Amino acid sequence: MPSDTLTPATPPTSSYRALLGNREFAGLYAGFTLTVAATTLSGFALGTLVNQQTRSPFLTAVSMYGATFAMVLGALTLMSVADGKRPRRTLVALQCVSLAGVAAQAVPGLPLAVRFGLLLVLGFFQSLGTGTRMGLLAEVVPTTSYALARSLMNITSGGTAILGYAIGALLLRHLSPQGVFVVATALTALGLVAVATTVRERSIRLTRRPGLRQTWTTNTALFSHPGRRALLLNLWVPNGLIVGCEALFISYDPEQAGVLLAAGSAGMLLGDLAVGRLLTADRRHRYAFVLRLLLAVPYLVFAFHPPTPVAMAAVFVAGAGFAATLPLQEQLLALTPDPVRGQVQGVESAGRMTWQGIGAAIAGGLAQYLSPHTVIAALAAASIAVTVLSRPHVLRAGAARSENPLTSRLLNP
Repeated sequence: MPSDTLTPATPPTSSYRALLGNREFAGLYAGFTLTVAATTLSGFALGTLVNQQTRSPFLTAVSMYGATFAMVLGALTLMSVADGKRPRRTLVALQCVSLAGVAAQAVPGLPLAVRFGLLLVLGFFQSLGTGTRMGLLAEVVPTTSYALARSLMNITSGGTAILGYAIGALLLRHLSPQGVFVVATALTALGLVAVATTVRERSIRLTRRPGLRQTWTTNTALFSHPGRRALLLNLWVPNGLIVGCEALFISYDPEQAGVLLAAGSAGMLLGDLAVGRLLTADRRHRYAFVLRLLLAVPYLVFAFHPPTPVAMAAVFVAGAGFAATLPLQEQLLALTPDPVRGQVQGVESAGRMTWQGIGAAIAGGLAQYLSPHTVIAALAAASIAVTVLSRPHVLRAGAARSENPLTSRLLNP
């Protein structure tokens, strides 16, 4: 029977198998995995559809990541619902909205304007769903296992994306994009069932009622802290610019785009596995800067329009650099009071996804006038510059603690 009270803390876990032995985490994990699979398939199908109809690098890039633009709206308006008294009910309702949106994309002959409108609606509700899911995750697993849990989710996201792009390319040889949308709808429905049947209701003990005012109050406190700002900048901008590079793969090489996307996802999987499972927290923080550089440096080779095997190798190596998010997320969690973890993690995720959309839009816009390989190299250089110039601020953030005056502002606005 659902309960509004918190259960005793779960003992720390030191392996992925132990994490999956936690029924609630297994449910969140399964729902997350199926959602990623559905998003990958639907994004690839929509990008292919738009490219076929418009031949526009800008519209193709935006169609693949367009939902991320609306995520910032969720972060700025209603993200405090992620810390409401009934997060399970909220998550299930948001999953239902996602199901309806993906199913609508499967309607044949839908105008592109309507499809882009659906992307924005889905992005808004997906941002709230991510915040709610991560708030629940922070309660379902102990703090000492949080990095391990996020690592497993990131690894699964990379592995699922590899399969999603490969299977998506295969399906599109035999099905129309609308047929692929139907498959994505079925996966979304299964994710909804996984969450609804495994996750219990629990209270995150918010001191104020969720809503626009609570969201703005917490966000103001979040962004007024220089350490948190530096962490968010590094979680958002370098990643977003590199995702902009990935958004040009279809325009760069339509025949090999699926292979390049899969290579990036494979590198991400390997990086998250190594960083989350094999490194201690201290080593993760020590190597965070190198990983952020690794994320972008290999893409500089695109300036020379390399052959496909070289491009695949560069994208694979760079994908490992996405693991830099793990130590940065750990630092952000350490600076976040418990009652607003869901909102803060939701803002972090929404901002990161929004910057992916911004990166895709920048890349697509530049590719209207410059060659795709030139734009890819330029965005990689910009990502490196942001990482290097912001490093001193990130180092100072690492010395900060959650016991600071802003904590009381977050808890008692």
